[in-house]
Amino acid sequence: MPIKVQNDLPAKEILINENIFVMDDLRAIHQDIRPLEVLILNNMPIKQDTELQLLRALSNTPLQVDVTFINVKSHVSLNTPASHLNKFYTTLDEVRDRQFDGMIVTGAPVEDIPFEEVDYWDEICEILDWAQTHVTSTLHICWAAQAGLYHYYGINKKLLSRKLFGIYEHKVENRKIPLVRGFDDIFLAPQSRHTETPAELIHACKELMVLAESPVAGVYLAMAEEGKKIFVTGHPEYDRYSLNNEYHRDLNKGLPIQVPYNYYPGDDPKERPLLQWRSHSNNLYSNWLNYYVYQVTPYELGKSGEVSRQ
Repeated sequence: MPIKVQNDLPAKEILINENIFVMDDLRAIHQDIRPLEVLILNNMPIKQDTELQLLRALSNTPLQVDVTFINVKSHVSLNTPASHLNKFYTTLDEVRDRQFDGMIVTGAPVEDIPFEEVDYWDEICEILDWAQTHVTSTLHICWAAQAGLYHYYGINKKLLSRKLFGIYEHKVENRKIPLVRGFDDIFLAPQSRHTETPAELIHACKELMVLAESPVAGVYLAMAEEGKKIFVTGHPEYDRYSLNNEYHRDLNKGLPIQVPYNYYPGDDPKERPLLQWRSHSNNLYSNWLNYYVYQVTPYELGKSGEVSRQ
């Protein structure tokens, strides 16, 4: 089923060219179906890239998904045109009274800054608290996973000796949980971060269940409250060239950066990167939408006590 977006969102044309079913508002109103309402808090600097990556990931289910993008109002984005933000984004104030089936909170390039020193930290906390009563299930990605683990459980991040950067093997730890249904025992996923939430502290937290982990990259996937909160420390939404673009960006800035691990054939940046994680990424987002959003959300949003879908 399709992803529903605004008719002139730039990502729409790219998705259509990739043979992904996208519909606009006009077509959607003629379908007798309630789509899943998914809110995306996009904290990434180049928001158009993240929009495209996440819309791809959400398109691989039979469910119709109606996406709303929001951003924080307490920070001015320097890498996305104001015209794009004004046209396609809203803020918490404008959706505060709405209910959503799911929410995705993206990473942000602020991981080396203490949480309380991030200029929009108070607003992030407000949104996370609001989601507790207005969202069926929230998926936190990369920095957002660290932020959520700190905000909800007081587990702080720590700085790594060097950037964790590349494609790493992760092992499924609890195969009976629907979120990892269909996963191989060992699967690959992109990582790109300077910090980590220590694995031993996540394991020690009784509210958290670890679902996938790496001996090198640490905990990859954890959840709480039977999936109301899900934390992904990597970037399953990344496309083939995301790490390549980050690598060359840092090189051009003269920053210390190593060749992404297990990414280029023969570790040669001149080679085309191998796309090795797409199937598990699609599986993760599909399982989240199906088992933790669609199966448990009330048919009429906002009605407490509604019988869950079976």
